[in-house]
Amino acid sequence: MIKKNKKITKNQKSFYFEDYEIKNYNTKSKNLNFSIKRLSLVFFIFLFFATIYSFKIVYLSLIKEENYFLNKYSGEKVVKRQDILDRNNVILAKNTEAYNVAVRPDLVKDKKKLLINLTINFPELNIPEIKENLEKGKFFYLKKKISPLEREKFWNLGEKSIDLSEVYETRIYPQKSLFSHVLGQTNDKGEGISGLEKSFNQILKDSNNSLVLSLDSNLQFLIREELMESNKIFKTVGSAALLMNVNNGEILSLVSLPDSDLNKRINLDDPKYLNKVTMGVYELGSVFKTFALVAGLEKKVIEYDTKFRDLKNQIRCGKYIIKEHDKLPKDLTSEQILIVSSNIGAIRIAQKVGLESYKNFLHSIELFNKIDFELDEVGTPLKFNWGKCKLATSSYGHGITTTLLQLAKAYAIIGNGGFKINPTIIKDKNSLNEKNEKIISSNTSDIINQILRKVVSEDAGTANFANISGYDIGGKTGTAYKSINGVYDRNKKRNTFVSLFPMVKPKYLLLVMLDEPKPAPNYVYSNPNGTKHTGEWRSTSGWNTVEVAGKIIRKIGPILAINTLQVASNF
Repeated sequence: MIKKNKKITKNQKSFYFEDYEIKNYNTKSKNLNFSIKRLSLVFFIFLFFATIYSFKIVYLSLIKEENYFLNKYSGEKVVKRQDILDRNNVILAKNTEAYNVAVRPDLVKDKKKLLINLTINFPELNIPEIKENLEKGKFFYLKKKISPLEREKFWNLGEKSIDLSEVYETRIYPQKSLFSHVLGQTNDKGEGISGLEKSFNQILKDSNNSLVLSLDSNLQFLIREELMESNKIFKTVGSAALLMNVNNGEILSLVSLPDSDLNKRINLDDPKYLNKVTMGVYELGSVFKTFALVAGLEKKVIEYDTKFRDLKNQIRCGKYIIKEHDKLPKDLTSEQILIVSSNIGAIRIAQKVGLESYKNFLHSIELFNKIDFELDEVGTPLKFNWGKCKLATSSYGHGITTTLLQLAKAYAIIGNGGFKINPTIIKDKNSLNEKNEKIISSNTSDIINQILRKVVSEDAGTANFANISGYDIGGKTGTAYKSINGVYDRNKKRNTFVSLFPMVKPKYLLLVMLDEPKPAPNYVYSNPNGTKHTGEWRSTSGWNTVEVAGKIIRKIGPILAINTLQVASNF
């Protein structure tokens, strides 16, 4: 029994061995299949991620640069724009890199040291507020839209906690306030919202060339400085000046005060920031008397020496009484009416011309329709009904409105020989050789220019302070009471002087307007004959705008003469 059991045991071992070998072989085969599957899975996972990363690399190469680590945009934030230049290629507006500087409190090692450094190097910063933000421990901005120079100053602090990563383009105006009413502004996205930035918005974005203006920075600076000084002397609420080439309409200077620094992006909705040259619509007074005389000569109803006798000191028109500004001679010729600026005389001339003829003449020099100009900020003269009384009052600039730009255009036509011109602020837009439409005859232009010279040169004229030796200036004054809520306020005037020079062959027009000038009894006037005058309490145009215009021409005359040999020879 025992042997049998052993044999059986032996046989069982042998059987077990064979069974074991077969089982082991199957296990290896399964393990091999598993390894292949696992390897395949790993391969496909690798391939999947490799494909993803490949697509990511291609994608990143096609989009604008972005800082993923800081999750901040480091490319441009505004639309690229071309520069705006003056006629001498001085930069007036340009895009440049700007930066935002921030602080990461979690990277600050020594708060006290950081605050001391900021206090010493950037005293304009609000240090108590910065200290409070540091305590909060959250990311915050120190300053936005800083210049490359300021960025370098922050960088030199050597503070790891200061973040200078945000870079973008911004619009800057190197001349600050000098051309604020012309250039206008852009918004945060770099789109023009006013001035030339608005009217030339698409061109500035799409063009490959800078926008070159007819303006001259040197002339603009000198004129603006003189206007600012006059605002102090005559205590005005504002002023304006325009310098233009009468032959091609190019504007060399356009100033309106008060103005503002364009880099500060302030709100310009306040009426005091109105562009007084292009947008302001005003009654301008006696500067209109020139038009009455021109219309009379053109219609051949008068000659320059036609005598008007028995001119009253006042007349009645309907319910209104019209008076002279001073006691004047009763008998005056046509040219004397303009020289002494007679209201009644201007009315008599307009009556000779006739209502329809006079109305048609004023329309021919485009005083009443909205002028076509590069700026969007352009005013529209107020509508009115013509009649006998309107004919009378319009002859001396009462109850009739226009813009200073349109007034300048009309006087330029008179001065340049009678040719229509279109004022422009773009250099070389209008060709000097262009044959423009003839509005008035050369003969009438010559006669009026001679009379305008006498307004300045003769003792009886209203513009003696502009009689500067060597400059051959002519022009016409205008004093108008301001209408406040439909009532004329005799204490508030808007004074204007339009001058042309040199009168032997006019090339330039200078228009000066002062808003609500006050008497200047302490100011010392220098008469052309060399004498001094002080203690003056009158505030009509002859005592302020003429004085300012004369001082401006003294300063800008040499520059204009240097730039133009033809003008230099005339001087």
